[in-house]
Amino acid sequence: MENNFSLLSLFSGRDLMTLFVSVVLVVTSVLSWTVIIEKIRLWHAQKRNPVMIRHGDNLETIADKLIKPFDKNLWFLSLVSYVAPFVGLFGTVWGVMDSFASIGVNQSVSIGVIAPGLAVALGTTALGLIAAVPAAIAYGFFAKKADDLYDSFQELIKEIKHK
Repeated sequence: MENNFSLLSLFSGRDLMTLFVSVVLVVTSVLSWTVIIEKIRLWHAQKRNPVMIRHGDNLETIADKLIKPFDKNLWFLSLVSYVAPFVGLFGTVWGVMDSFASIGVNQSVSIGVIAPGLAVALGTTALGLIAAVPAAIAYGFFAKKADDLYDSFQELIKEIKHK
């Protein structure tokens, strides 16, 4: 018995909607990883060359200006972590509907009729999670680091003002 299983065919599916959902999820995953790598590089650069507050800086706005690059694009990671599972779920529903349509067309409820649609459905679910989980973890991690940095800037500014 020969197994013709292919990950590419699983994610590309048999119709345009499944292909569209898969492409959207892969693109959002790649963009999320781009943001994650950007943040890793930014934090490593900050560790090597810490941001310093200089004499004459406007203490009222300095913390917001200094933290801005660390907050940049975190909204995208948050968005992907919330939306990607639902896009994957849409692909799941689409695959299940395809399976039921195959049952109607073939007038049969055999595993050979149902399995391809369900495999595609589970494939889009997996793609949704593959996009969402790293984005959610990275968002939580980098948002916490940015908040901690902002708090440390605020404490430093309070110390400077009280001197």
